[in-house]
Amino acid sequence: MYQKDGEKYFIVDSHSHFWDASRENWKPGAEQYAKGWIDCFYGYHQLGPPETHWDYEKYLKVTPDDFERDMFLEGHVDYAIFQSTYLREWYTNGFNTAAQNAQLLERFGDRLIVNGRFDPRDGDAGMRELEADAKKYNLKGVKLYTAEWNGESRGYKLSDPEAYRFLRAAQDLGIKNIHVHKGPTIWPLDKDAFDVSDVDHAATDFQDLNFIVEHVGLPRIEDFCFMAVQEPNVYAGLPSSSAG
Repeated sequence: MYQKDGEKYFIVDSHSHFWDASRENWKPGAEQYAKGWIDCFYGYHQLGPPETHWDYEKYLKVTPDDFERDMFLEGHVDYAIFQSTYLREWYTNGFNTAAQNAQLLERFGDRLIVNGRFDPRDGDAGMRELEADAKKYNLKGVKLYTAEWNGESRGYKLSDPEAYRFLRAAQDLGIKNIHVHKGPTIWPLDKDAFDVSDVDHAATDFQDLNFIVEHVGLPRIEDFCFMAVQEPNVYAGLPSSSAG
């Protein structure tokens, strides 16, 4: 537990990733997108003090030892929540899946929560995956990327009928927290697909679910703030960058 000026602080990192953006994982034919994605986060990384910078090749894939050092030993984190981000159109094995994250449960299980995900465009197969993950990892939350590419589709809305089917299923499975990335656009995702208006719609219809808008809707923060005041089950996820 972190201590400063005689006070003790229990620190929860609510937005953690254990990613694999190694070249071996770049999907054939989509290499430019896989590289562009991780390059964006590496750019954020370079904004930190020089002594914290990682070599680019090292940054492409986080190791368990890297995670332990940066999170628990030097980062003073007591508890971390993984927000799974799949991106299977660009990464053969996924960028940061629930299964990848769960590899660390054996080593740090008493300090980690693994959140899953769903994509309504995956249909019945996606529903089976959600049900299996909920049982396997005792999911209490999911992370959604409404701008994620899926086949010919380059985004969806939480207000879509199929998304409602998955939200109902999540509710029935005991998944309470719906983390939705609505923030800075990361190339090559589409800016419009991160609009926050669909959260407003879904939050009204699923008042037993918590909708955590990650990155507070930037650059649409005014829209988010008005919505969050109106909807009692909409909350702000404060990370401004999800890699770091």
